[in-house]
Amino acid sequence: MLNRYSCPFSFVLIVILGLFGLSGCQTTAATPAPTPDPVLTAGPTAVPEVQSTEGENPTEVEQPQQVESPEPAETTDPEVTQQEALDLCQSASEFLDQGDVDDAIAALDGAYQLMLELPSNHDDAYLQGKEDIRRLIADLIVRTYDSERVASGPATSFDLEIQLIDNIEVQREIKAFTNGERTFFIESYRRSGLYREMMLEKLEAAGLPSQLSWLPLVESGYKVKAYSRASAVGPWQFISSTGQRYGLTRDYWIDERMDAEKSTDAAIAYLTELHDRFGDWPKALAAYNCGEGRVGRLQRSNPNQYLDFWDLYSMLPRETRRYVPRFFATLMIVQDPAKYGMDLPEPSASLPDWTHVQIDKALKLEQLDAQLNLPKGSLHALNSELRRGATPKGPYQLKVPIDQETTVVAAISAIPQWSPPQPAYTTHRVRRGETLSHIARRYGTSINAIMRSNNLRSANRIWPGQRLKVPTSKGASIASAASFNAVSGTHTVRRGDSLYSIARAYSTTVDRIRRDNNLSSNTIHPGKELKVAAGSRSDLKRYTVKKGDTPGGIASRQGVSLSALLRTNGLGTRSTIYPGQVLAIP
Repeated sequence: MLNRYSCPFSFVLIVILGLFGLSGCQTTAATPAPTPDPVLTAGPTAVPEVQSTEGENPTEVEQPQQVESPEPAETTDPEVTQQEALDLCQSASEFLDQGDVDDAIAALDGAYQLMLELPSNHDDAYLQGKEDIRRLIADLIVRTYDSERVASGPATSFDLEIQLIDNIEVQREIKAFTNGERTFFIESYRRSGLYREMMLEKLEAAGLPSQLSWLPLVESGYKVKAYSRASAVGPWQFISSTGQRYGLTRDYWIDERMDAEKSTDAAIAYLTELHDRFGDWPKALAAYNCGEGRVGRLQRSNPNQYLDFWDLYSMLPRETRRYVPRFFATLMIVQDPAKYGMDLPEPSASLPDWTHVQIDKALKLEQLDAQLNLPKGSLHALNSELRRGATPKGPYQLKVPIDQETTVVAAISAIPQWSPPQPAYTTHRVRRGETLSHIARRYGTSINAIMRSNNLRSANRIWPGQRLKVPTSKGASIASAASFNAVSGTHTVRRGDSLYSIARAYSTTVDRIRRDNNLSSNTIHPGKELKVAAGSRSDLKRYTVKKGDTPGGIASRQGVSLSALLRTNGLGTRSTIYPGQVLAIP
């Protein structure tokens, strides 16, 4: 275990990488190709999004209304590895807030090891993720050791206006927008009215060109819930690592990448940094699309010669080669739509003036809409960062129309608190000294179940600060009888099944299933066929666990041996039982 005065080689390396030329590449934006207008689709629980394929416009998604139980992945997913690394960075920050330096360092070491496992020849988003995680770790290390960050020097002066370029590549994108993507362009232009006035104000305050307010048309069509194939989200299309790097929070309830104002602030900070680094807007925009690492490497390939975007053009990813010309095409069309045969509609009215009201409980926004006599979806439009169409359980500053401020408090009191459906998992944050064995005993589950749920390849591969999904017996789903084959008398194991849930479903015992199938342990895998003697448990007495009960005490009161009680219910000597659990008495 490291102390506050020691620093592993990996940390020294990461600081060096953080200060001297980080590598990586991202695809923060989804570049639409000439396709029909996107279809609205409901997204999954973990991320309120539905992936689009390469070349499609970002897909807008609705907020999930139910929480589905997460399913373990069959193989290591780079997206999961990246998110685990980001979670460890967040845990390190929380440990530092609590003054727990040792746990913070351990969490950072785990984040660094996970970052190294991200593929180096995979999607550009993962390469950018590596760079973002390196920077987050480097910043946290500096914070851990109470060092001062070296300033990068004064920012370069901005071009107050982006100079338009008209060439064959730009004309090709104009043709795409005015033909196959005409509907997409017109509807995106109409939607721009919701947010563009706000974006213009922020860009002006930052001293950036006003033309950048049209960038979200290329990025997302001004859809706050747009999602790209690179897992980029929101009007400015941030991937999770870059969003976290620029202060955009994402958790169970909130994803600030979908908040138009907060993501605009983050985009301005990112674009400012990119312009400072590359010196002109075309290269800065290219870096915004494919990552500063990719553009930086290309620029350094010829250090003795200045290279502009068009010099780098042939070496950039196809999406980025289209991205910058699409932005120029957008500017030219909105500047003179008639010249290109476009009749653009009146932009939508901007969102109403709003104020904050603190909400101290979870409630559904649609219920509050009804209480306030607002059109359905009004509050969700103002609070687009809320992933579940509901406020979090704790204090939350809800945006409400300014003319509703005096009535909203009374309306809130009339709405019952909303509780999301409980998944079959609980979340555990690892502390120093804990092992998977210890965690499994605490929650009454198995090491293998935790490993499968978190896609762990080794039982020793956990770090302080890591958040683990722990399957719980109390929340576990009961195996479906739809998996039963009446002819063969077998149950086909499905993802999420356990011997305990199968035994409950068929009114039998774990011990009977193990004996009938010659199983040496409780471990089962999806696809396996198990013989089940349905109803063999019907003659067994049942006992509902009460608070304070122990397996030994129950066995003694029921006049059976502890080993028989445990064996019948598939429990071990260190298994945890909980109030409400039903045990079979042999």
